[in-house]
Amino acid sequence: MKKQLVECVPNFSEGRNPEIIKQIASEIENTPGVKLLNVDPGEATNRTVITFVGEPAPVVEAAFKAVKCAGELIDMRQHHGAHPRIGATDVLPIIPVSGITLEECATLSRDLAKRIADELGIPCYCYEAAAFTEERRNLAVCRAGEYEGIAKKLTTPGKEPDFGSRPMDERIARTGCTVVGARDFLIAVNFNLNTTSTRRANAIAFDVREKGRPKREGNPITGTPMKDADGNTIMIPGTLKKTKAIGWYIDEYGIAQVSMNITDINTTPLHKAFDEVCRCAQARGIRVTGTEIVGLVPKRTLIEAGKYFLEKQQRSTGIPEKDIVDMAIHSMGLSDLRPFNPREKVIEYLLEDADKKTKLADLTVKAFAEETSRESPAPGGGTIAAYMGALGAALGTMVANLAAHKAGWDDQWNSFSIVADKGQQLLDELLHLVDEDTEAFQRIMAAFGLPKGSEAEKSARSEAIQQATLYAAKVPLRTMKAAIKVFPLCRDMAERGNPASVSDAGVGALAARAAVIGAGLNVRINAASLKDRTTADALIAEAQALTAQAIQAEREIMDIVETKL
Repeated sequence: MKKQLVECVPNFSEGRNPEIIKQIASEIENTPGVKLLNVDPGEATNRTVITFVGEPAPVVEAAFKAVKCAGELIDMRQHHGAHPRIGATDVLPIIPVSGITLEECATLSRDLAKRIADELGIPCYCYEAAAFTEERRNLAVCRAGEYEGIAKKLTTPGKEPDFGSRPMDERIARTGCTVVGARDFLIAVNFNLNTTSTRRANAIAFDVREKGRPKREGNPITGTPMKDADGNTIMIPGTLKKTKAIGWYIDEYGIAQVSMNITDINTTPLHKAFDEVCRCAQARGIRVTGTEIVGLVPKRTLIEAGKYFLEKQQRSTGIPEKDIVDMAIHSMGLSDLRPFNPREKVIEYLLEDADKKTKLADLTVKAFAEETSRESPAPGGGTIAAYMGALGAALGTMVANLAAHKAGWDDQWNSFSIVADKGQQLLDELLHLVDEDTEAFQRIMAAFGLPKGSEAEKSARSEAIQQATLYAAKVPLRTMKAAIKVFPLCRDMAERGNPASVSDAGVGALAARAAVIGAGLNVRINAASLKDRTTADALIAEAQALTAQAIQAEREIMDIVETKL
């Protein structure tokens, strides 16, 4: 199951006292499972924006602790600043990053709002996707009247908070209210132009932004803006939904930019915005020379962009993730102003690097072989079996990618790209199992190391050993099930791939056969130690059936290969 990641970006009504800011940030940073990414205080606004990410449960817990801390340290009766605000923790959005939907984040937000109200006595409004009414989707509606207007709202039907509503008291006077919600990821991006003209940059911004530009009488630039019957300015919408944009000149770079906020990356992904800004710029005799991402982005933003530009070139998208990200970087000119390092700009990569453990799959080929050769029992046969399966998937994928790029086969590129995509997924799954098989063995060793002084300890140790052994039998069975999927890939490529690469498809099938048979041996040796013989026999029977299937599949593929050599 794909790991769920969410981002939380609470705004606190304190931007001038570093000690208070530090204490709130520490509550977040010290929550296990959470990565603090940024603390951004503003003196004029008297407001601090904190960004952190992690899996849903720890992020929600960190958010709750931060709200509690802010409620204890910030007295809204003394607060003054340039930014609109309604409480010590003013707004608290939860944002989906990967593996989780906006609707799921809305549920998390509502539950958090209720907990804040119930346990901390801080009334909460719910906004954006978590809103209970359409009008409260708008943050400005929830925050209307700001802190000074809370007392009246608490006693006005239809204006009261969603959770914790009650007449004004000492607690509310101190903390104010909090607006909790869920929204899509917002990308702040600047498109670099080969002009110094702010006016022309603005014109491009008005072409694309959802709001568009005023409709004018006579001259479209200098004419009087037209009004509707209610006196509102009539707007000509731009071409990109869920975007806000403006043109400006940057002294530091000596160029004008179109500065854009993409408020819904599902509606307008970054690559779509880039192409549209390029189109509108070109229509005005201007070129987009590059792109500047402000802040962080989810990995999928670059993956989707890389695949989009590959498909435009009729190139296979079934290539390693790094190559796809590189395609996005080069296609959108992300390194135009300064080198773009995805390890510093992509949320998932930041989390990976923060929790970095040396993985077998990350070793060089030489180091992996040397590690296997040492006197330690792991990595062992199960790990090597998984790696053999990964190599089989890699070879089948290679043949698909070669076929997708073969001269004269352009009309088939997409069908081979689809095969290569599936091959990459298999490769990733089997590489994950490389490390999981070694982890399974380490669990057994840890169970054997448990104390056995008393009868209770002996019983607990015995149960732990059995559970670890069962896990150690199931992991190679998963390897077998993954490796068995390599055969259809290799067969397909042996039959219709580039004839010059048919031997590679054959070697892929041989590697997959070794993976299945080797993993099957590990299922059997671990199942032999299980006391539950019904479960053990079922595991062994399934492994034997997969082994027979692999032997037959490899034989058939090799027959195809032999006919083409």
